[in-house]
Amino acid sequence: MDKKELTKHYQDFRDALLVWFERYQREMPWRNTDDPYRIWVSEVMLQQTQVKKVIDYYEKFIARFPSVRDLAAAPLQDVLKVWEGLGYYARARNLHKAAQVIVDELDGEIPRDYATFRKLPGVGDYSAAAVQSIAFNAPYAAVDGNIKRVLARLFLMDAPINDAKSAKLFQEKADALLDRNVPGLFNQAMMELGAMVCRPQSPTCLVCPVNAFCEAFYTMRQDEFPKRRESKPTPEHHLAVGVIYNNSGEVLL
Repeated sequence: MDKKELTKHYQDFRDALLVWFERYQREMPWRNTDDPYRIWVSEVMLQQTQVKKVIDYYEKFIARFPSVRDLAAAPLQDVLKVWEGLGYYARARNLHKAAQVIVDELDGEIPRDYATFRKLPGVGDYSAAAVQSIAFNAPYAAVDGNIKRVLARLFLMDAPINDAKSAKLFQEKADALLDRNVPGLFNQAMMELGAMVCRPQSPTCLVCPVNAFCEAFYTMRQDEFPKRRESKPTPEHHLAVGVIYNNSGEVLL
């Protein structure tokens, strides 16, 4: 496939995915706002937590801390209390600390610059790309576990998704696919595809809106991808211990 054909191929993929997303996306409260603070809070909560659990916590959190200034001014214990039950409390601590940095050093404005936002406490590559693209329409491809799985099947990627050395490969593929006209919408569509269709087990490939572009579906190898690096077995060590007694039964060694 030459460059012109590849460009059209990718654009056809984007168009098919976005049409599907506009029709079938799930209703979520953070999808009804362009407030970068609220989008950021949702992305932090969604890390390692299922959507259905996050919704209630998100709404309670926003009701209690409706702006970044409200969050920054609140005592940490109040923040942790509202977060209670959501788990991974380092997320709440970092969110609170980052809010204070934004208020104290950035005039209370969520940075529109990727590099500045990425430096905030608790912000990683994924959350920086997600917030910048969704809130500010900045052209950054977000890559989480769902998106890695989609990419691995689309391109038959042998790179293990749980190996840090593979991160660059997945990022390059995501960057190439990204719709730079609507990057935030596209990132959300890719996440939704991974969560709802291209699932870890029993993906619903027959109803996938982009199965015509998927090499795993074409070759019927969906169950082989994504690849994972096997954990090294825990080594076993066998030790022998000797005890020496004297004639009186006392332990000498």
